[in-house]
Amino acid sequence: MKMKHILLFYISIFCASFTAMAQQENEVAESVVDSTATNNKYGIRVGTDLSKFARTAFEKGYSGFEIMGDFRVTDKFFAAAEIGNEKKERFEENLNSITTGSFAKLGFDYNAYNNWLGMENAIFGGLRYGFSTFKQELLSYQVYTTDQTFPQTFKEDPVEYTGLTGHWVELIVGVKTEILNNLFLSVNLQLKRKLGEDEPDNFANLYIPGFNRTYDFSEFGVGYGYTISYLIPIFKK
Repeated sequence: MKMKHILLFYISIFCASFTAMAQQENEVAESVVDSTATNNKYGIRVGTDLSKFARTAFEKGYSGFEIMGDFRVTDKFFAAAEIGNEKKERFEENLNSITTGSFAKLGFDYNAYNNWLGMENAIFGGLRYGFSTFKQELLSYQVYTTDQTFPQTFKEDPVEYTGLTGHWVELIVGVKTEILNNLFLSVNLQLKRKLGEDEPDNFANLYIPGFNRTYDFSEFGVGYGYTISYLIPIFKK
């Protein structure tokens, strides 16, 4: 009987020790999880399109700028907007014109990239609605004729068409990388579909600010961007 009590005593001590060790391991595991847990940053990210500054510096007849911004709505979705101004001169064999105007784009981005712990990179796709107000200046043009007796002449009679508008929908895909804390570089490609425009009499819009160059017999356009932006954190979630 005495031996049984001794065995029960040691068994109870062993069980108590095992329970204490298991509880201690659980507490350590929870502390490790807590120490590695991070919160996503929510805030306003503002920046500019570097490609437009490059075009202004190196492309003859072009000047423009664009300011962009986005705000994180959920873990994957971002509200996004861009505003800007462009001037494009076209001097060709049969036509000389200048387009000047401003544009705005509103929409959203979706981040399809699953970041590692503490990272804020993105592989994203999004949609935009774009709207532009601009003017066209027709400086000179070649008068077309099928009569070979009289050669084609170049008529210089400047005409300005103001109050023109254009709007379109835009699909955008790109990559965004955090190069320093809260500082991002991004490259994107844009496919645009024109929804409507105001055209001058006897003269088509050759360029729409924000939409870029237009094409005969096609409502589609393309674009690209290379942006630098900075995230202003407001809260974490």
